[in-house]
Amino acid sequence: MNWLLGNRGTVQRSGIITVLDVGSSKVCCIIAKLLPDENMRALPHRTHRIKVIGIGHQKSQGVKSGVVVDLDRAEQAIRLAVDAAERMAGLTVDSLIVNVSAGRLRSETASATINLGGHEAANADIARVLLAGARQALRAEREVVHSLAVGFSLDLERGIRDPRGMVGDTLGVDMHVVTADAVPLRNLELCVNRSHLSVERMVATPYASGLAALVDDEMEMGAACIDMGGGTTTMSVFVEGKFVHADAMPVGGNHVTMDLARGLSIRLEDAERLKVMHGSALPASAADDRDMVTILPMGGDEAEQALQVPRSVMTRIVRARVEEILELLRDRLNRSGYGSLVGRRVVLTGGASQLAGLPEAARRLLGRNVRLGRPLGVAGLPEAAKGAAFAAPVGLLIYPQVAEFESRGTKGGIFMRATGTGGKLQRVGQWLRDSF
Repeated sequence: MNWLLGNRGTVQRSGIITVLDVGSSKVCCIIAKLLPDENMRALPHRTHRIKVIGIGHQKSQGVKSGVVVDLDRAEQAIRLAVDAAERMAGLTVDSLIVNVSAGRLRSETASATINLGGHEAANADIARVLLAGARQALRAEREVVHSLAVGFSLDLERGIRDPRGMVGDTLGVDMHVVTADAVPLRNLELCVNRSHLSVERMVATPYASGLAALVDDEMEMGAACIDMGGGTTTMSVFVEGKFVHADAMPVGGNHVTMDLARGLSIRLEDAERLKVMHGSALPASAADDRDMVTILPMGGDEAEQALQVPRSVMTRIVRARVEEILELLRDRLNRSGYGSLVGRRVVLTGGASQLAGLPEAARRLLGRNVRLGRPLGVAGLPEAAKGAAFAAPVGLLIYPQVAEFESRGTKGGIFMRATGTGGKLQRVGQWLRDSF
């Protein structure tokens, strides 16, 4: 755990990290160099510059709403994406950091205290109190994905951000613990293992997307990051620079496509094309009633005539599903207890957020200021990978820089099994082994 707790005051060196984003629409592998940088002022907690040296992405197969439903097809997509990234980078990887959006992600809070006996708080004491807090959140058939310190206390004095070197009798911690159903996580890990790779760490998709898309002021003052993917929509809340809440829903852009396919009786690929080219989340206008869109019948029979449908028909179908998703997000944010702390700042990211008119619809339904978020502070990304759809994999590259004060040693956790280290995460990527 020293790699987590030794960031302050240590010499920063270069290293290489590999991440894998397994989504419902695409599978993306990125290999990047992390280079020391003291001038990342505007971006939260960054200690390194990120330079991408290899990237590969494939259409997702065998994954539905973030859950692996066909091991063979998902394994094939992962293999192809990793192979493309390896060939571009000119190196071979054996382990990677993977995101997770399945398993009914849920946030909980936990507190714990340990006796310091009057001596200075050291890294070992922090590790001990974090482990005590994380254990409280373990449930049958649930896995701890993250257990993060939100704030420390010394002898009941709260609000301490970093207690190392401070003296007291009792060290306490308030923790944000993110858990998920164990089975989807195990199947995702199995899928990666079948590709002859090992999972170094799993990171919740909403956490990764927030790290990539939010700027420092948003994290400090309070903001929500909503990642709208193909099969899932996830939400993270950051306050005072800390990740304090996560949520996930098994609904996303693919459901809009499915609604169009059913409503217009057309093939899914035609519905996706129509959504991208003509879809809008804004109310239909008089011009939309006059503007006709050509659609091909589902059967593919050349004798059948192409149909002309008013754009307003498509708009009503798209808008109904988008409003349903946004209303669910609004209700969940209000129920989380962090709605007031977020204030008026919401950042939309993920591939489905690129639908025309979505920010305007979100402003109206959420009653907050909304902007589209793109991955920030990364060099070497191809033009096609600079958009909102790549926020999660870029966030996975940022994660190791911000992972201090996170406990990993929960008994029976998936990450102990992945590394075989008995909870002392010794291997967090080759770059950590060699450099930090």
